[in-house]
Amino acid sequence: MERRETHDRGTSPGQPGTIKPFQGGGGGVADAMMSNPEPALPLLPGTSCADPTKTDFHRSQTLNYSHGYAMARRPTVGIGGDRLQVNQLSQADLDELANKAPLLTYGEPKQAAPPEFIPAHVAFDKKVLKFDAYFQEDVSMSTEEHYRIRQVHIYYYLEDDSMSVIEPLVENSGIPQGKLIKRQRLPKNDQGDHYHWKDLNRGINITIYGKTFHIVECDGFTKEFLESQGIELNPPGKMALDPYTELRKRPLHQYVTPSDFDQLKQFLTFDKQVLRFYAIWDDTDSMFGECRKYIIHYYLMDDTVEIREIHERNDGRDPFPVLMNRQRMPKILVNSKDFPKCVLEISDQEVLEWYTAKDFIVGKPLTILGRTFFIYDCDPFTRHYFKEKFGFSDLPSIDVRKKEQPPVKQELPPYNGFGPVEDSAQNCFVLIPKAPRKDIIKMLMNENKVLRFLASLKSPYPEDKGRRFVFSYFLATDMISIFEPPVRNSGIIGGKYLGRTKVTKPHSTVGNPIYYSPSDFFIGAEIDVFGHQFTILDTDDYVLKYMESNAAQYSPEALLSIQNHIQKREAPAPELEKTPTGVDPSMQELEALIGSIQKQVKDHPCRDNIQEAFQLYDKEATGYVDKEEFFKICSTLNVPVDDSLTKELIRLCSHGEDKINYYNFVRAFSN
Repeated sequence: MERRETHDRGTSPGQPGTIKPFQGGGGGVADAMMSNPEPALPLLPGTSCADPTKTDFHRSQTLNYSHGYAMARRPTVGIGGDRLQVNQLSQADLDELANKAPLLTYGEPKQAAPPEFIPAHVAFDKKVLKFDAYFQEDVSMSTEEHYRIRQVHIYYYLEDDSMSVIEPLVENSGIPQGKLIKRQRLPKNDQGDHYHWKDLNRGINITIYGKTFHIVECDGFTKEFLESQGIELNPPGKMALDPYTELRKRPLHQYVTPSDFDQLKQFLTFDKQVLRFYAIWDDTDSMFGECRKYIIHYYLMDDTVEIREIHERNDGRDPFPVLMNRQRMPKILVNSKDFPKCVLEISDQEVLEWYTAKDFIVGKPLTILGRTFFIYDCDPFTRHYFKEKFGFSDLPSIDVRKKEQPPVKQELPPYNGFGPVEDSAQNCFVLIPKAPRKDIIKMLMNENKVLRFLASLKSPYPEDKGRRFVFSYFLATDMISIFEPPVRNSGIIGGKYLGRTKVTKPHSTVGNPIYYSPSDFFIGAEIDVFGHQFTILDTDDYVLKYMESNAAQYSPEALLSIQNHIQKREAPAPELEKTPTGVDPSMQELEALIGSIQKQVKDHPCRDNIQEAFQLYDKEATGYVDKEEFFKICSTLNVPVDDSLTKELIRLCSHGEDKINYYNFVRAFSN
């Protein structure tokens, strides 16, 4: 309803012609009518009368705020505190009247405007929930406390659902305190959820980054906020106290040990007289324990005991001279089970019996402060004292030295298959592995010395029977490489078959590999290369010279095979030197021609591979090849066949119309 104002135009005795306002609307007319019992005049200018005695014109408040929200309130009194004469309807009737749409009079109702949106950072600005909590921290390196209670404050910021954990500073605590966890959204679980204010309550435990906090109390604002949101708060808990902090608050007890023993006579009699015992403490049964030697001093002047350490050179320990300070040691306490292990002073009232010199006997164990010492020897003064005082004629001297264990054989782990065995074993010897040592003298003496062999592959497949391979054995490193010469239209790609590597024999083990040596390569020998079987068919001339100079390294079987092969090669020589007409050429002319060609092609790059290439095509070892194959090989190896000397040599080496004897031709292009 809109508020209306009506004015009474009248004249007053003191101020003629003035206009006085009249507060109308909201019950003002009804108040005027009820104050005048006479028949009311029509509400027209000049016919209404104002109450001259009324001085209060305050309007009742109709707007209130609750928890930051605007709440409308119905007025109960009118202007100036006058009672409103309205029908007291129920809330349901008022809601029905408010929602009733007068369609006939005013048309379709207009939709109410949506409430104004207030963002969270504005609505909950500077609104923080505060909880009091504590967590327990283990203390492992202290004999005075086993755990520590640390009290903290947990703050929850409503504007962005972030949290922070702050520990109040305690003076002289020695602990880094203050902000333990800075303001951030804290993870609740591993699924990516975060803590919400609905998850916080009194008397519960929450885990933040591995630490469990127990909430015991909250402040008034937090309590009022949670209750307004329909959360039932648990009863408040009691804040746990730190036992060590409470212990420090107690007053220190002062112990006064009365003494009724006259120590003057004992001091004058046994001054500077000390019994010395040699003992060991064997702690090898515990983890990282060891057997250590000590010296036990017993002072006769006051019956005190001192234990000193025996340090050896480079023993890795700090040079602390004393294990236990000089003091009297109790042997039997009054209540040994309930009596504390560590106290400041022990008087005669708590001790039934003290350790005396008679308790220190060579060959018997002795327990002092929880450690069992075995006394194995003493000095001459101690032996003389025990003989005069207690009647021990001879105290034994026990040998406590342990026999040295035999060195443990270092076993290498199984070979993993990467790299040579010697190189992989270096990782087991040192932290930073180095390359295995090489035989420098052997490498220098055998530099560029290579033994070459022609071999065939033993295979059940028929297409592998004609394949030939060239084995190269490097004397400097004992490595083997395999090369397969390419053969046109064979369907097999030639080239490098195996790079330089050491090849182990099939009967050797991984831990103790046995590699192939030069003595294993001879005519007819079978070589196993990683599961593939090869048979040696032929060698070059350098191998023959090497075997002749190092015959002691080879077996009689190897030498015999080479001898038979040489005889077989030299046997058909007279027949191979015949021309196509059957007439023997002049040996002098042939030798001169070969010498001239050798000087001409001295630096030819393929001169060492010519014989191997011809032998691959001469599978039956007859010494002849077809002319077509002969020229193909020469073209592949870049042999200059167009030269006049070479043409003459080919003519002399021809046998028939389609055969060529390649032995003399190879001689011209080899050493």
